[in-house]
Amino acid sequence: MSRRLEIELTSKREDGSYSWRAAGAKQPKGSLGGDLLYDGAAIGDVVRADADFAVDGVTIISVLPPKAKRKEAETLEILGSGRDEGGVTTQLVKGKRGGRDGDRDSRGKGRGRNNRGDRGRSGRDGDRGRSGGDRDGRGSNNRGARGRDDRSSRDGARGNRSQNNRSHNKRPQDNRPKPKRLRPKRIHRDAALREIAEIQRPLARIVLRDGVPGVRQLVEKQNDTARKAGQPEIPPKMLEAVGEKLLPRLRSAEWRDNAEAALAGIHELDLRDLRKVVVAAENGAKDDESRALAEQLKEGLTQRVDAEHGKWLAELNSLLNEGRTVRALRQSSRPPKAGAPIPADIATRLTDGANSSMTSDTAPERWATVLDAVAFSPVRQQVLPQGLPAKSSDELVATVKKLAKRVPHIAAMFAPAPAAAAAPAPIPAPPTPAPAESSPAGNEATAEAPEVAPEAAQAPAGSGEEE
Repeated sequence: MSRRLEIELTSKREDGSYSWRAAGAKQPKGSLGGDLLYDGAAIGDVVRADADFAVDGVTIISVLPPKAKRKEAETLEILGSGRDEGGVTTQLVKGKRGGRDGDRDSRGKGRGRNNRGDRGRSGRDGDRGRSGGDRDGRGSNNRGARGRDDRSSRDGARGNRSQNNRSHNKRPQDNRPKPKRLRPKRIHRDAALREIAEIQRPLARIVLRDGVPGVRQLVEKQNDTARKAGQPEIPPKMLEAVGEKLLPRLRSAEWRDNAEAALAGIHELDLRDLRKVVVAAENGAKDDESRALAEQLKEGLTQRVDAEHGKWLAELNSLLNEGRTVRALRQSSRPPKAGAPIPADIATRLTDGANSSMTSDTAPERWATVLDAVAFSPVRQQVLPQGLPAKSSDELVATVKKLAKRVPHIAAMFAPAPAAAAAPAPIPAPPTPAPAESSPAGNEATAEAPEVAPEAAQAPAGSGEEE
């Protein structure tokens, strides 16, 4: 989706394109084709433009010409008499009001607290009123001064605390220079657009920006408008076929621009951009020259990755030597060479450093910070804290819950102990069988009587007497 912004034309290149930047700022910036500009465009013009914001940069779609300067209104000359007359003057007349207001005016206005002192001095309590007035004046002034001093000291202390908190919570900055991002030119892309028929160029720009799905969406939108207006619709299949035909050539030209820019800055370009160009070579390199360029990029990428991997290992050693365990753990989670195992000696040092940083004496905030770094490091399964913090905090509990899937063995240490198993209930004794009823037939009673175990048949002597 496009967005409108104001841009400033900063320079003109040899290929006819212009470089631009956001009006009044350094970023965003980029380049645009000269065919998008109006007649008479000059360096320094500030114009409105429609731009698409994507991952790889900002693309200018269209440029609106600057507004014409508004004609100033004509002024009328006022012809006077020519005489120099003085200005208007005012004079305040003192009012003559009697009664209490008159007395107050005669004493003077705006004396505030002193009026109470004057009233206190009148009558038999003059001395007490005067001393009270002086005492009140001194008290009010002292209280005001003390209040201002207290507020100043509190504000200063609050500012110092906030400054200390900001400095404590601020993570150490990485002083390494940021890698340069890919800034391709549009030489091959503009050349490919010029080779296309003029009637197809708007469609080609849409294909470059949004692909064939963008053409389909645009046609559907126009057909909806045409249906509401009762006009004939545009056949979408025809435009999609034209877009599919133009797309490979345009993508190849765009990849060529990216590849040449990547090869020019291969030693300082961001590895993410370099990998993206190398991966896109499978669909973008269509001729022999482009394939040779792709091979150079692959070799350069391999050399860059090996060099960056060596720097990465050296930085890990340096951080561990300085005792910066958290920084080393975070750095270990971002290896330049994907899938490369970390050396055994560095893994051991990382594990030992993490274990010694997670003890019962460690503050909960520090414990949570180390746990967050451990959860994304390659040694997270080997880390076994030496102890849990003596006093937990809500922040630490929330961190443990969030990272439980990555470090389940550490999260299990915070689980509450299971309750003691209840003692099993005693097994009730089996019920005593009821005696068999007498039957007139002795044989049947004998047959229905239950069998008695041999041990039970040998009853102890005297048992019958006890019963």
